[in-house]
Amino acid sequence: MTLRLRHPHIFSANLLPVVLSAVLVLLIAGAAPVHAEIRVTDLVGREVVLDQPARKIVLGEGRHLAVLGMLHDDPVSLLAGWRQDKGLDPATYDAYLAKFPALAEVAPVGAGNRLLSVESTIALMPDLVLLSLMDARDPQMQMPLRQLEAAGIPVAFVDFFTAPLENTLPSLRLIGQLTGAEDRAEEFAGFYTDHLEGVMATLKAAQPAPPRVFIHVHAAPTNCCATVGPGVFDEFVEAAGGYNIGRDSVPGVMGNVGLENLLASDPDVYLATGGAHMKARGGLVLGAGIDADTAAQSFADLLDTPGFADLRAVQEGQAIGIWHLFNDFPAHIALIEALAKRFHPDLFPDLDPMATMAEFEERFSPVEMTGSYWLPAE
Repeated sequence: MTLRLRHPHIFSANLLPVVLSAVLVLLIAGAAPVHAEIRVTDLVGREVVLDQPARKIVLGEGRHLAVLGMLHDDPVSLLAGWRQDKGLDPATYDAYLAKFPALAEVAPVGAGNRLLSVESTIALMPDLVLLSLMDARDPQMQMPLRQLEAAGIPVAFVDFFTAPLENTLPSLRLIGQLTGAEDRAEEFAGFYTDHLEGVMATLKAAQPAPPRVFIHVHAAPTNCCATVGPGVFDEFVEAAGGYNIGRDSVPGVMGNVGLENLLASDPDVYLATGGAHMKARGGLVLGAGIDADTAAQSFADLLDTPGFADLRAVQEGQAIGIWHLFNDFPAHIALIEALAKRFHPDLFPDLDPMATMAEFEERFSPVEMTGSYWLPAE
């Protein structure tokens, strides 16, 4: 900075200290970093304000650590606490723990029936609590929310579950803004949009007849059959060019259909969801850490069950198994491709959902996600 005096002859030496002090203040102000206030609107229309990017976060959904991992190389360093009702699957948890041992020290703030310990949460002094739309709609969460607000703890609602196609990118961008990872969020948004629009453009141009799909969630040989109405897996099936027949019988997100009714409905495709949690029930076992032989055997055993074996879809080779936890994770873009390729093989001969999943892992996961995520695996 150059100080020029228009009339040096009237400049008094007594003013020199004052002028130099003023110049010094200007120089310091110009060099100091400016932390702009973060002001965003969350998924329920609430304004969330932070003084700076969040660095002590409480997760209302433990499985959303994998979402945070899409945006930060060390997501555990941002984690102050988590509710374990909706946690990571065992293999994913073990992978995060192996890479980030500090995960073992993260404080629990509630588990079971979507309970949140307000006392434990406030004691952690977090600068952000991330909750889901399910929390926003849960009457028993209203008091905890008021208590958090009274304590001055910012809360933001995100959604990767109830309306995944609509809310995944807005939720990811929101977390990116609140944690200073906007660029990473936009990188994933480009990846996601390119893959999704590729599938949808092909379907729009061809206008194929959608196969009638029955979605059997938490698939096991007994207690048939839990299924879904609008939302979640329904959206994946629709995006892939199918029609979820659960829409015709289940008014809400989830419901039950008897085996006799399933057989009478005669779906074109039988779509079963499973995970590591189904092993104890003799059901479909898929997901992170599950080898191909284990997954294939569990699927074969399921399809051999009397009743399921009688379905035309099963007899004609139109049975598909998928990882259940795609239902709350942005990697569902690879699942949509896998379903589209199976529903309409003539339209998608070159689509490679396995490559999409591998690219997701390489670019957007800090840990390896090796496992079996859908069957048949091609």
